[in-house]
Amino acid sequence: MAARVSSFLLFLFFFSAPAEARWWKVQTSGIETNLRAVSAVYAQDQKGRQYPVVWTSGSNGVILKSLDEGKTWQRLRVKDSDSLDFRGMVAFSEKTAYVVSSGDGDKSGVYKTADGGETWELQYTDNRKEFFLDSLACLSEKECLALGDPINGKFLLLKTSDGEHWNPLPANNMPPALPGEGAFAASNSCLVFSSEKEIFFGTGGPAARVFHSADGGLTWTVARTPLVQGNPWSGIFSLGFDEDNRLIVLGGDYKEPDYAERVAATSLDKGKTWQLAARQPGGFRSGIAHLDHGRMVAVGPNGEDVTNDSGVHWKHTDSLNLNAVAILDIGTGWAVGPHGTIARFVNHFKPSIRPRNGRAKQLLLSPTGAAAAE
Repeated sequence: MAARVSSFLLFLFFFSAPAEARWWKVQTSGIETNLRAVSAVYAQDQKGRQYPVVWTSGSNGVILKSLDEGKTWQRLRVKDSDSLDFRGMVAFSEKTAYVVSSGDGDKSGVYKTADGGETWELQYTDNRKEFFLDSLACLSEKECLALGDPINGKFLLLKTSDGEHWNPLPANNMPPALPGEGAFAASNSCLVFSSEKEIFFGTGGPAARVFHSADGGLTWTVARTPLVQGNPWSGIFSLGFDEDNRLIVLGGDYKEPDYAERVAATSLDKGKTWQLAARQPGGFRSGIAHLDHGRMVAVGPNGEDVTNDSGVHWKHTDSLNLNAVAILDIGTGWAVGPHGTIARFVNHFKPSIRPRNGRAKQLLLSPTGAAAAE
């Protein structure tokens, strides 16, 4: 009987959402920029109260920051950057953040601010034409990696251990890139760390593959996923983890955004084997973020989706054109997209049930609030 009830509630979640239940509310748009990265972090005011700080960046050298939950935005400027495309960003406070520009040669670079964006230091660049940075991920303010497209047949990974100096990781033990294989600088989420500090990045082109290192980049394995692949516009665009270290990949073909087959898959063994999502998102997706307890959100050019079972089933929710997403907690998050669009997450999930032993029970939820714990 319990299984029937759970199945019925799962049916409600995926097929009975009220049409007016929107999960994203646009806060601002109309800026001449295609926003590709967003990062959010909690800061403390003088009274010790927490408040969210949101940073976002994109084309035409645009960097924006909000200290009031997205009500107003401050434009920040890197010197001589109007032609740069800032596609990666990781923030740590209202003062400290990294931003990565993407482009050929010295159009790619890693920048850092420690004064809230008043000034930016260029920490790394390279004038080789093959140099092209795609994504940035950090374990702490001092420990970060930046992923670049292959140079001499191997993907480039830059590392800093002190928050100031960047150096390429040795690529001797990395499997070679396939001809035409690359990473996508679409949402600053094709490079991630697991909760165990292991490194994962996804690729596209001739194959949609996941590279994995369990030892900080000294040795690597690689596995092909079942996502759409085979042309320069297809593959993995975003990776994410749930609280149980299940790995989820999203992507597709960005020139066919409505194609909704083989755009999401999951792995329970750190990327060795893959299973396509039983119910796919509504099309190509470029960004994913974790909420809690198997609940995640995905964004893309033709809309957004949610899952409450760690990517096995997805439900389409909205029809905004968004590139990247950052979630702080179950009720606080932002996503960004073309024309300077910035949208805030609107939570339609009910809170999780937490037994006294501290372990959260799994919930099957509908957007209207129906729930059952298993």
